[in-house]
Amino acid sequence: MKPKGFVRRTKQREAILQVLRGTTSHPTADWVYQEVRKEMPHVSLGTIYRNLRTLSEHGEIRELAYGSHHSRFDANADSHYHFICDSCGCVEDLDMPIMQELEEKVEKLGDYQVVTHRLEFHGICPSCSDETSDQH
Repeated sequence: MKPKGFVRRTKQREAILQVLRGTTSHPTADWVYQEVRKEMPHVSLGTIYRNLRTLSEHGEIRELAYGSHHSRFDANADSHYHFICDSCGCVEDLDMPIMQELEEKVEKLGDYQVVTHRLEFHGICPSCSDETSDQH
């Protein structure tokens, strides 16, 4: 991963960063596209995808890929954990310290050199829990 700020700034990249920094919802590329189009009506979906990939490759944003689902994007490129709701699909940041001990334990298992790790928690978010309890 290249250092932050290494990527050349363009109007499209600035617009994408502004959209991502303006939300905590970890949106899909399609959602980012719809939001950027409000300011740049002629931008293409391909341009959004290419720039999201570039920003992610250069450490400006984080791409969260979850199997067959669409990738989501996070303006917070710093290491942190996420909670994914199995009911509605929302992705939320968790305010808890990164466990460096996990990386150290993995390195002790063999000749591994851990650069980073990703840990995700899955379950039901408070909104979905409330909806379920309201139905009973």
